Amino acid sequence: MNTIQGSSTEQRRRVGLVYDERMCKHYDPCDENHEECPGRILSIWNKLTSTGLTKRCLVFGAKEVDEKYISAVHTNDHVDLIKTISSNSERNDEARGYSSVYFNDGSSESAYLAAGSVVEAAEKVAKGELNSAFAIVRPPGHQAEDCKPMGFCLFNNVAIATSFLLNQKELGINKILIVDWDVHHGNGTQKMFYDDPRVLYFSVHRHDSFVFVLNGKVRHERFYPGGDNGSHIMTGSGQGLGYNINVPWLNGGCGDADYITVWNHILIPVAREFKPDVIMVSAGFDAAMGDPLGGCCVTPKGYALMLQKLMEFSSGKIVMALEGGYNLESTSNSVHACMEVLLDNKPIDESVKDDPLNSTWE
Repeated sequence: MNTIQGSSTEQRRRVGLVYDERMCKHYDPCDENHEECPGRILSIWNKLTSTGLTKRCLVFGAKEVDEKYISAVHTNDHVDLIKTISSNSERNDEARGYSSVYFNDGSSESAYLAAGSVVEAAEKVAKGELNSAFAIVRPPGHQAEDCKPMGFCLFNNVAIATSFLLNQKELGINKILIVDWDVHHGNGTQKMFYDDPRVLYFSVHRHDSFVFVLNGKVRHERFYPGGDNGSHIMTGSGQGLGYNINVPWLNGGCGDADYITVWNHILIPVAREFKPDVIMVSAGFDAAMGDPLGGCCVTPKGYALMLQKLMEFSSGKIVMALEGGYNLESTSNSVHACMEVLLDNKPIDESVKDDPLNSTWE
């Protein structure tokens, strides 16, 4: 799928959609029931196709990212690891050295395609060729740090694209808001821009106390995939002080009312002051109702409301990149709801079923 499909006469907004089945080559060779599976992007694509929504978008396939853009946020050793891991006969042993990572003979290609997809989508939006875009990619990226993969993530797709936009001066992108609504903290993205005032990083995620074994040692951690970096006291450093905002849920069970409350009282006021040129969304859907890992209960309408509130900024220049989301039905329905917002940008009834939890106000 290498050509752009769809007609700009069919909608008011030109919305890009990146999809490529080659990213299905990445799968866990030791666990056919692994949550981060090829079915995640297949089910999304099938949902969007069955409803006719893809015909309203400009669809294009993935292309591998240029290594110089990866190297702007990842170390050379990390790039070499992911580049060669699919041909490494000892890759299963390599995977055991990282937290929640697997490798197979399709991992390298999939990682390069995922990062390249987000970069291309971001470039088209920045140039004005598209109003907004959604990159249906895997493996996810927001937990991959500069020097190591972790949390199902190999390359940090959103961070690579963010760095690309800021470094291409002709694009005129000087300030980027990254909104990470994946249920897990985007530790990798946070670290990469922690002292950079050009990037406002906002993450809402679950606080988890958990125990796991890594390299034969028992570790006790607070925020998956490890450490205390998801705490609300992590607000940036140096010139980036104040440009990092974490909202850690004190418990599971958070739903639409909790997320919208945080949007209304924290994210939206700060975004208005920041005035981003582009918004990157680390769009994980593992906080959705029924997700096997998230423990929260956000509905498709909830995701649509969150996205619709972001359309106020940067003339709606929003690039969404798939992160988590492991219930195929709820993830597909949630992505579909978000695509309708990108295409139509119509007001949404803000009434939600429940009130925010007391812990949300805390």
